[in-house]
Amino acid sequence: MKKPSFTKDTVRQALATVIDPELQIDIVSLGLIYDVKIQADGKVNVRMTLTTPGCPLAPVIDQMVRESLFGLVEDTDQDVIIDLTFDPPWLPDMMTEEARLELGL
Repeated sequence: MKKPSFTKDTVRQALATVIDPELQIDIVSLGLIYDVKIQADGKVNVRMTLTTPGCPLAPVIDQMVRESLFGLVEDTDQDVIIDLTFDPPWLPDMMTEEARLELGL
């Protein structure tokens, strides 16, 4: 089995290209990405949350996360495992300082 040619940092950089459709800030800066793990087989586990549990854009964001990893993994449907959690729930203080400033918080 060939070792993946990418790192957690590479994955996080790719995820930072995903812009929240409502807030217009990337999901990494918003603090929505809780953890990234790379399995030996090259699959990527992304543990993340959304700003609200009933977010109507959840399927859209899921697809955007998968698309952001296109080119890193072989099959974004099979090789990207998204663990959507609300534990702990997202809070605005999870955002980077830059994101808070951009939103005026």
